[in-house]
Formats: sequence, C-alpha cells, structure tokens
Amino acid sequence: MKLATLADGTRDGRLVLVSRDLAYATDARGIAKTFQDALDDWARLAPKLETLASALEIGSVPRERFREHEARSPLPRAFQWIDGSAYLSHVELVRKARGAAMPPELWTDPLLYQGGSDAFLSPREPMRMPDEGLGIDFEGEVAVIVTDVPMGASRAAAAASIVLIVLVNDVSLRNLIPAELAKGFGFFQSKPSSAFSPVAVSPGELGSAWDGERLHLPLLVSLNGKPFGRADAGSGMNFDFPALIAHAARTRPLGAGTIVGSGTVSNKELDGSPSRPVAEGGVGYSCVAEARMVEAIRGGASKTPFLRNGDTVRIEMKDQDGHSVFGAIEQTVEPYARPPA
Repeated sequence: MKLATLADGTRDGRLVLVSRDLAYATDARGIAKTFQDALDDWARLAPKLETLASALEIGSVPRERFREHEARSPLPRAFQWIDGSAYLSHVELVRKARGAAMPPELWTDPLLYQGGSDAFLSPREPMRMPDEGLGIDFEGEVAVIVTDVPMGASRAAAAASIVLIVLVNDVSLRNLIPAELAKGFGFFQSKPSSAFSPVAVSPGELGSAWDGERLHLPLLVSLNGKPFGRADAGSGMNFDFPALIAHAARTRPLGAGTIVGSGTVSNKELDGSPSRPVAEGGVGYSCVAEARMVEAIRGGASKTPFLRNGDTVRIEMKDQDGHSVFGAIEQTVEPYARPPA
C-alpha cells in the first residue's frame, strides 16, 4: 500500500491511501486521523489500511485525484529522524573533500546522526536559505519508517520493525560542516530541514526490489532538468537498514514513527574508482559534494558549484516498468525572507 499526508490546515495534515499509479487517493481518517496515529497502533490498523488500499484499486470507495504538489512529507514532523551514512564510497569522498582521514572503524561501525525532525519540508516546498554562500547541497537518500523498536533489539527484530519506505532530500550546508564538526559535537546549523517523498510505500508493494534489507532500484536525481545521478540504492550500501536500526537501538528504544535514513546513495565503478558523471556513461552522484570531489581528483579543481537561488533538484525512483514509485521530491532554492522583528 501507499500512504500520504495532505494539507488540511492542521500541523499534521490528513492521512490518505494512494493508488499504485499515484493517480487517486482516498481518505483514511476513518481508520487513523494522521500518519502518526496509524503508526502508533500499526499492528491493529495496518490490516484495515490494506483493505482500504485494495478497495481504492478497484474503485469501490470514494476517491479524489492525488496531486503530488499538494502532499506534505508523509510525516510532516516526527518524534525522531536518524540519518546514517551507509554508503562508504560517499563517506570517503566527502571526508577527503574536507581533509579528514577515514578511520578504520568506519568499515565496521555505522555512522549515525540525529537530525531535526520537528519541521520537515514538503516534497515540493522550496529550500529557503539565508545565504547562497553556505554551500547549499542536496543529498538523495532512501529511508525507512519503523514501529516501536526495543532497546537492544536484535537484527531480526530490527528488520521486522520496518513498515514503510520513503525517499529523502537531506539538505546539507557544506561550508558550515567542517567548523561545526571540528568542535567535536556533531551537526546542527549545517543540517537544515529535510524533505521526504510524497508517498510512503509498504515493503510488500515493492516486490523483489525490496529484499528486507535494501532497496534495489536506481535513485534518479536531476539538477535543473539535467540527469545528475542514477546510482543503484541496493549497491554499495555497506550497512543495510536492519544494521542501522539495531545500531541506533543499542542504548535506547526507538518510538513508532522513527525515520532511519541510508545516507547519500553512492556507487563506485566496477574497478573501484569513483563513479563517472552521467554524461560520461557513469551513474553520477546523489549530491553536489561528490561531483566536486571527483572533479578535483580527476582534474585538480572542483567545477560544479553548490546550489544557488533558482536551482531545482528532483529526486525520484521508478520501477522496472518506468512508473514512479514514491512520487518526486522537487525543490527549488529560494532566498529566505526573515520575518519582521
């Protein structure tokens, strides 16, 4: 099944079921008022939502046109947003870009950070930034939404907790990151609000593309209408989702509705070298920082600029038949207008 949240004038919006082709939606508030309400009682409510989803497919319930630009992030706000960095080819490149070494423990111990989750952007909402000089970057990712995970959960329990999958634009401000991390206390100002795909999809809806651990489909990223990345989300993911979830739950429980991100999807060439740009026959990149680092390695200087006002990023995933699975995140950078004092 596919679920979404539509704006209704409240903070958390209204829950709808969306048809497989993303054309129609039906109101789900008779089952759960909000997305979080459904997750809080998932074991009991999920079968009812599945029944409603089936009824939507055969046209036996009232329906409305589903318009992606009217959707909010499935969870407009969440109790917890944990982002990993599971693609170590990405970690290697961005650390090299800021002159940081690659500690050996990163190959065995997953990287996680706890991001801001109180104000996610909608999938078509602009990225409003106070300064173009902050090194504005997108990061195309996959994420999972879980039910309650107990502290110390096993890998099997972590895998069983995954109930929905989404796409993410985890926005980064690259020029703030080095100084912030140098303080030894993690990201904060360098990680503004993220945006998620219009639709969250259950594992069963993904068929063989979802193996219970990874999602095996290309993540399609375009910048200003031109292909920028098409890396396979199932390839090069050194730590799978059960590993990330179990790692996060080592010393704390995870509440229902916690979102766990993969980190920037990143692939290498078959010979182990960094990917080539799409224009050169490679799979390209899911963020600007990788493109810049590869340019520096290959030619001695970075050429691709970070995002500027007016730049538009689109992040999407299509199935083997070319149909959009999650809908698209499509965001344009705009200057932030500070509210009057």
